[in-house]
Amino acid sequence: MNFYELIVIGGGAAGLMAAYASAKTAGQTESNTARKIRVAILEKMPRPGRKLMLTGKGRCNLTNLKNWEDFQAHVHPNPRPLRPAFYELSPEKLLQLMTEEGLETVVERGDRAFPASHRAVDVVDTLQKMVRNQGAQFFCGKEVTGIQRLPADENLSPDKVAAPRFEICCSDGSRWQCSSLIIATGGLAYPMTGSSGDGLRWARELGLAVKPTFPSLTALVPNGYKSVPDNSKTGCIIERDTPLSELGQLFRGLSLKNVGLTLYIDNTHVREETGDLDFTDGGLEGPLGFRFSRQCVHAMRNGAHIRVEIDLKPGVSEEKLAREQKDLAELLPGDIVRAFRTTALNRNNASAAPKGLTEKERLAFLLKHWSFPIAGYVGYERSVVTAGGVSTDEISPKSMGVKSIPGLYLAGEMLDLDADTGGYNLQIAFCTGYLAGQSAVKEMKKEN
Repeated sequence: MNFYELIVIGGGAAGLMAAYASAKTAGQTESNTARKIRVAILEKMPRPGRKLMLTGKGRCNLTNLKNWEDFQAHVHPNPRPLRPAFYELSPEKLLQLMTEEGLETVVERGDRAFPASHRAVDVVDTLQKMVRNQGAQFFCGKEVTGIQRLPADENLSPDKVAAPRFEICCSDGSRWQCSSLIIATGGLAYPMTGSSGDGLRWARELGLAVKPTFPSLTALVPNGYKSVPDNSKTGCIIERDTPLSELGQLFRGLSLKNVGLTLYIDNTHVREETGDLDFTDGGLEGPLGFRFSRQCVHAMRNGAHIRVEIDLKPGVSEEKLAREQKDLAELLPGDIVRAFRTTALNRNNASAAPKGLTEKERLAFLLKHWSFPIAGYVGYERSVVTAGGVSTDEISPKSMGVKSIPGLYLAGEMLDLDADTGGYNLQIAFCTGYLAGQSAVKEMKKEN
């Protein structure tokens, strides 16, 4: 049996920051007690930070420097429970901490912060160094299979700061006990990095309310983009490795800069924004596609039909386009012209233009309303984050502690908190992990 006063399950962004904050807080208060608070991380993969290595296409967009008022607009479904953690480790404090630990950072367009090296591995290495320097211990290859609450131990051993409250079983047969437990195992996104939803299962077994989960920041698949059966259900998961159709091959690799995107749910106009959009082997992605994906996936899971329209010239009115119309080659890059001619002018989109328009007016309309019905979406295998998770009603926002279970804390993607692309999700992971780690140790000290 292995005993540590505090155990963190999960060595991702939230778990690493939780271990750092708890070990540092324990060290700062150690002089007040003869007994030491020991911290351990149990990570199922061979090394921590596997998913962190993939973020920002390997560049690791580690936070976003917007203030809370602007930041919260990018957090779903309810940003209020995040506020205390955000202020405990704000984006500015996070970058200051990284700088003090030797990691230089840069801020790019959209207030997005990256390591100056643009190498995600440098962020992972820095976090591991931070944790080790504070005295926490890593145990990799430890796949947790179950968590059990223990009865109160009235005969407290003199070498323990607090009585064990939890017992953890691992697949290798090892057993661990701790007084305080932080679960930071993430959600279901990118399962190849070790994310399998185990933490959510344990949360349910412990009696916590878990909101339905679904992929977010994932590719939206237009009708006819993939080679799927004609009788496939609309709004379903379409595996990313499903072969591209001829249409998909035509679009793959197109990158549309500064275009408008309008979302229709059951033919009702609900949203429009401007930004960059990419057609990939998955479908519609890029910053703009990702911003729409959460709402689209949620609606499709509830049986709604989704359609998006691309405005190739958001800065020019339809009337002006018709009046001063130029050749398509002058209006659009060559690779986009071919795709536009093949679809908008010769297929379903052509019939979508209002009747009675002149040829110039029809072309102007289609340039502003290039329509793509959505057949489905790519699942967890390449979604950036998991939407849903443990209800934030279960936790105290001031500590990340579970209200009904003393000594248990949750952080990161375990919670029903997710955000848009742009560094917001990693900031959520870092700050909730930091607050959980800090709070767990402070609460242990109060109890003794």
